[in-house]
Amino acid sequence: MSVAAGYGGSVPLVAAAVCPHPPLIVPEIAGTAAPELDDLRAACAAAVGRLLAAEPDVVFVVGGGPETIRLRAADYGSLRPYGLDRRIHLSKVNCAGGPRLPLSVQIGAWLMHRGGAKCLRLGQAVAPDEPAIACARIGAQLAAEFGNAANPGSAAGSDHATESTGRAAGSDRRVALLVMGDGSACRGEKAPGYADPRARSYDDGVASALAGADPDALLSLDPGLSAELLVAGRAPWQVLAGAVRAAGGAWRGELTYYAVPYGVAYFVAEWLPA
Repeated sequence: MSVAAGYGGSVPLVAAAVCPHPPLIVPEIAGTAAPELDDLRAACAAAVGRLLAAEPDVVFVVGGGPETIRLRAADYGSLRPYGLDRRIHLSKVNCAGGPRLPLSVQIGAWLMHRGGAKCLRLGQAVAPDEPAIACARIGAQLAAEFGNAANPGSAAGSDHATESTGRAAGSDRRVALLVMGDGSACRGEKAPGYADPRARSYDDGVASALAGADPDALLSLDPGLSAELLVAGRAPWQVLAGAVRAAGGAWRGELTYYAVPYGVAYFVAEWLPA
């Protein structure tokens, strides 16, 4: 476990967790291969459990998607393209949403449901070509917005926010982030992107940044190189970095899983205020 120095600012960000989003993490999709990812599944469950133990009022699920867009509590997606006819909702609310959740946020929502989350869940999709400075700004805005008022982008509205959190709209609310992202998909000849000699160094750098709760290292990840290495997590990780910078204070990080099944790097990490 490592501790990183914080920055100025004060927003009620109480915890963050980082998980990958392979469809095969869902046992019904993996079928007989499900045991191959048992360790990853357990690490994600533990990270989500510790995230929820921080007693957040709102958990924001952040993941890559085709476009940068705010996702409402009632939005949903489907795992049908991956062989499972199941609709995944971001949060349980009594209002209509749209089929807007990308795979990354669907897997995050699945992990939250599996962990027994009762708090309000909202989402943010981030386009793969979003610049680092824009990702950091999104993270800072998310943390600050939920610290000061009910989320205007949520289909749930302030009434549901009050009911779910036990706090009046406009009061400070405890915010946590579940950040979904895969590392390089170029780790070996059987990897989706074949073998790239730059991939291991890249992934080791990400692992070090996550272990050290180092937002500067995450913000230094190059979008071009990340795209060449088929990294799905670069933009979401930089949203996390922006949120932690805005929160201020010292943070401690712990990397609880780093492995390369199927030629893709997967990380699980936990960040908490020191």
